[in-house]
Amino acid sequence: MIRPDAPVLLEVSDLHARVEEQPILKGVNLTIRAGEIHAVMGRNGSGKSTLSKVLAGHPAYTVTAGSVSYMGSDLLELAPEQRSRLGLFLGFQYPVEIPGVSNLEFLRVSTNARRAQRGEEELDTFAFEDLVRERLKVVQMDPAFLDRSVNEGFSGGEKKRNEILQMALLEPLVAILDETDSGLDIDALRIVADGVNQLAGPENATLLITHYQRLLDLITPDFVHVMAAGRILRTGGKELALELERTGYEWVDQELASLGREPAEVL
Repeated sequence: MIRPDAPVLLEVSDLHARVEEQPILKGVNLTIRAGEIHAVMGRNGSGKSTLSKVLAGHPAYTVTAGSVSYMGSDLLELAPEQRSRLGLFLGFQYPVEIPGVSNLEFLRVSTNARRAQRGEEELDTFAFEDLVRERLKVVQMDPAFLDRSVNEGFSGGEKKRNEILQMALLEPLVAILDETDSGLDIDALRIVADGVNQLAGPENATLLITHYQRLLDLITPDFVHVMAAGRILRTGGKELALELERTGYEWVDQELASLGREPAEVL
């Protein structure tokens, strides 16, 4: 829900970043307030996933200009684990498997780290098991998955459900979901989208990175941003996503040409 008086959770100002010597982001501006859902769309190579990784603190990416404010603090000065503890969450396009690490223990340790940051008492094993089994209902997940290693042998849909389960436990202030719909069948997509909708509220915000309208049919964004050549080229409401579905991205090349910029393949 758009509330102009809501506090700003994340403010990205003229952000530039590179990987190795390759410039990727070339002046991204984005303001996210509490209670909002934002969607970033664009072709492959427009810079969408790079934006998510830079915000999360991926060490392979170097910020060369600009700033990012998170809850009034300089996000770029924080280590990735600090960002996570402070309520910044990244859902990966391809969640990794972690053999030998119990999913239940992984969730318990990460949840208690987040609770400690908020000044709350840690949950013991029994209290946490009660909590996690309650939150499993958000993603309609079989409790048997708690006894396996993190994501090991999970299907694509099960991995994405496990990430939304992490969200349900960590209660992030800003959740960045990088192509959460990637590789999901219709049923899994609906379950994941329903989980995201259940967790969205007036005190937090969600940033969806996606190619497809099908996700936005299930999660209604307040703002849609179109990225191209490492920058946000256009911002609108949910109607912008519907326009992209009808017309595609040909207008992007025309607009870049009018600005004297060539389309660039970035990551």
